[in-house]
Amino acid sequence: MTIVLEKPAPARSGPGAPPPHDDTPARGARALRALGRLSRLTLTRSVVVLALFALWELAPRWELADRTFLPPFTEVAAAWWELALDGRLWENTEASLVRSGLGFGLAVLCAVPLGLLIGWYRPLADLLNPLLELFRNTAALALLPVFILLLGIGETSKVAIVLFACTWPILLNTVSAVRTVDPTLIRLARSMDLSAPRLLQKVVLPAALPTVFTGIRLAGGTAILVLVAAEMVGAKAGLGFLINSSQYNFAIPQMYAGIITISALGLLLNQLLLWAERRLTSWRPQPRG
Repeated sequence: MTIVLEKPAPARSGPGAPPPHDDTPARGARALRALGRLSRLTLTRSVVVLALFALWELAPRWELADRTFLPPFTEVAAAWWELALDGRLWENTEASLVRSGLGFGLAVLCAVPLGLLIGWYRPLADLLNPLLELFRNTAALALLPVFILLLGIGETSKVAIVLFACTWPILLNTVSAVRTVDPTLIRLARSMDLSAPRLLQKVVLPAALPTVFTGIRLAGGTAILVLVAAEMVGAKAGLGFLINSSQYNFAIPQMYAGIITISALGLLLNQLLLWAERRLTSWRPQPRG
């Protein structure tokens, strides 16, 4: 039996040819649906935040809270604007960002490679595990007097306390990420005669990135919170210094303005890290919202 394969007829072109399929309306509809979902999500989140601010505004005015210690939100916003106009807010914010940025950046540079090594080489993990368990359960702020005694009351001790506090979330998440990489991927890579460094670079690190970024995001929030507490001791600038001095001078609206600024910085840093994670792990399915 002979099978004859016929060549498909070429697509007709010219005046009598059928018009090409245009999926522009479908793409437009999908874009509109996505925009609608995003708008509803943004509106839902905005309503919750606005409700919180409304409660903050009305509680002292209706004498549900002492106005001396919890001024209305509009007074706090006016104090924030005043601090922004005279430059004190930006000066203190810059001081905090430089300190926390240095400590956080050093923690990422040190903890990620060390976590890869500890997670990959079992003898190194067995050697360092008691030390890791000791320091992971030690509160960073409990060691603040030690850092001040050893490094002085200046910038070095503040950067060091941020470095210490940020190291452990990144390190422990990196170790856990390496140990939970799919063994099938590792076996396939070894079957291709990849060296250990290339295996870490091409297989282990990409597979571990999502969990590593979870630790980095946790460390980002820790960097700001620990630094603010450290700046309340012996600092002459920074958001922690601003909050502490406002409390001593009984400038309560300015104190709350500093707290709001810290919250906004933490939210902004988390969004930046989320964006970086999505860019570096674009091969993964992204969760909705």
